[in-house]
Amino acid sequence: MTEDRVIVVTGVSRRIGIGFAIAREFLTTGTRVVVQSWTPHDAEQPWGADPAGMAGVLRELGDVEHVEADFEDPEAPARVIERAVDRFGHVDVVVANHARSSRQSLEELTAHELDRCWAVNARASALLTQAFAARHDDARPGGRVILFTSGQHLGPMPGELPYAISKGAIQQMTLSLADALIDRGITVNAVNPGPVDTGWATPELTAQVGKALPAGRWHTPEEVAKVVRWLASDEAAWITGQVINVEGGFRRWVK
Repeated sequence: MTEDRVIVVTGVSRRIGIGFAIAREFLTTGTRVVVQSWTPHDAEQPWGADPAGMAGVLRELGDVEHVEADFEDPEAPARVIERAVDRFGHVDVVVANHARSSRQSLEELTAHELDRCWAVNARASALLTQAFAARHDDARPGGRVILFTSGQHLGPMPGELPYAISKGAIQQMTLSLADALIDRGITVNAVNPGPVDTGWATPELTAQVGKALPAGRWHTPEEVAKVVRWLASDEAAWITGQVINVEGGFRRWVK
């Protein structure tokens, strides 16, 4: 790997989140980091925005470039990549960690929410990959795209249909995007992080799911971040088109 690597990490808006842990993990390696956030989404969710705000998030991360961008806007993914190139001259890795969460059952399902989740979760991930590919310098080895899906391909998620459907699209696009870019030396993989303790679950759900995890606890964002760092490394150069399930033996059938 080159020493002056640049990574874009999306969905970095809460210190307890996976995106924050990924950004911090790469900062420890000397990688230059660009983070994207969209805090209005967090504010409308039950868990809320980070109590310290984005200023607190950025202060704790340290030396990063920050872009506030709403991925419902189809032009936003390209703007994020352009910001990184303008700031550092190139981009080597994109980690599409962002997500729009949505809890709608079949009875509650609306076209509006389906469209919003599709735009943020699936469309933006594809457009980020496109924008990255357009600006990537193939003379620089180690081009990486790391997408984030969920466990919808391993078990049903009937209470979160807009989310599950759009995340399923990411799982399905991974192999095709990988094939489109492998001749340029760029790998594309997706991570399913499994149940991760980022402060969103109720105590009841935390206890229930904990029983189904052999370790007796949810995964930490830091554990997921280490897998992402490995996928971006030289050691993972021959891994592409894969969905990596980081679930610690999650037994979905345990009640």
